[in-house]
Amino acid sequence: MRSNSPGPARLRVASALVGITLALGACQSTPAGRLTAPQVETLQLQGFQLTDNGWELDLSEKVLFGLDEDAVSGERQLAVQRIGLALKAAGIERVRLDGHTDDSGSAEYNQQLSVRRAEAVAKVFAVAAFPPGNVVVRGLGKSKPVADNSTVAGRAENRRVAIVVTID
Repeated sequence: MRSNSPGPARLRVASALVGITLALGACQSTPAGRLTAPQVETLQLQGFQLTDNGWELDLSEKVLFGLDEDAVSGERQLAVQRIGLALKAAGIERVRLDGHTDDSGSAEYNQQLSVRRAEAVAKVFAVAAFPPGNVVVRGLGKSKPVADNSTVAGRAENRRVAIVVTID
């Protein structure tokens, strides 16, 4: 009499097929350090652009500061919180904040000011539930201008904090 239950050979084959299927599925997952398509879409919707540094908030949305200021204005606080919450909702939990200055003042002073600016933005990110350990703060002083420092408008554009989502 023949049994309707699968024999040991069939069970081994079925188990092997399940194992292969699971292994192949794992190969299709996102590699560590890479962003998923929905995360990239979120970055693009927030105004980020892919640069050599990673995904960086484009110029029109950078956090700008007044001359010799390191406090984030109320309007900009809301914008930074909105960005932080959107990134968090997309599963992006690490950011880098690059503080910058114009070329007014000494290099040493501008370096310190750029760090204070980045730290001020980091405090706003903390409100959006980013743990301090997930936010890297860098002060770049006046070393990386994005506009001409010989004009008032150019200097204003250079007084900023760039929000960067790295892809490494």
